[in-house]
Amino acid sequence: MAGQKTGRLAGKRVLITGTGGGQGEIAQRIFAAEGATVIGCDLRPGGAEGTAEELRSQGYDVQGFTVNLTDPDEAGAWVRDGAASMGGLDVLYNNAAGFGFAPFDKMDFTLWRHVMNVELDLVFHTTNVAWPLLQDGGGSLINIGSYSALLGIQPLSQVAHAAAKGGVIAMTRALAAEGAAYGIRANSISPGFISTPATDKAVDAEGKAFQLSHALIQRAGTGQDVALMALYLASDESSWVTGQNFSVDGGATAGWRDDAETARLAAKATTA
Repeated sequence: MAGQKTGRLAGKRVLITGTGGGQGEIAQRIFAAEGATVIGCDLRPGGAEGTAEELRSQGYDVQGFTVNLTDPDEAGAWVRDGAASMGGLDVLYNNAAGFGFAPFDKMDFTLWRHVMNVELDLVFHTTNVAWPLLQDGGGSLINIGSYSALLGIQPLSQVAHAAAKGGVIAMTRALAAEGAAYGIRANSISPGFISTPATDKAVDAEGKAFQLSHALIQRAGTGQDVALMALYLASDESSWVTGQNFSVDGGATAGWRDDAETARLAAKATTA
């Protein structure tokens, strides 16, 4: 709580995007509980302000603002003003993103550019302004990728999404190389299927079952699963970790699991 400043992030000055709900809200709560000063933002009017006010009522050092991160001026002002109010910047967590999906033969350039804008450009807008602040003393940059950048999944119609998130991962590695001399660590997290109010509304039961069908751990991920990885990357515990992409996906990109086929083959082997 404010005043105590104990925990794994004690004294850290943190900016997190997309704190009005979902993974960003959970990360904000965990980071604040671990001693960080947190300034969040969200596109939805009042969203970030509301989650911040709830945490402040519990004694945590948190603020939130409504920001359109696709506007470079708004994004830059949020970064500069937030860092100034905290007296510097130790962690930038680019969690927020929009979306857009369509089969490639139905995709037009307008949708393609929209996806690049809400998933890749907005990461540039915040990071470009935060970069000189992180160069002043070092710090941690955390970006959210996606397991869609690591493998093609036909039914998801994800070409633009995969390209944008692949860009985020490549950008993160390049920034890790450029930032190392300044003490900046840059890493990305690629979630698999995460259960959130938005995904639960958009994906029906059959679609959810399909996405989980080959994962090694066959449950949907949670915002906490991702936020706890981000906590590690924000903390000094990861001081020798940079340029990495961490798949938090229940093993979906590591290998296949099919219990029914395993049982069928085992039964066949015993009768051979």
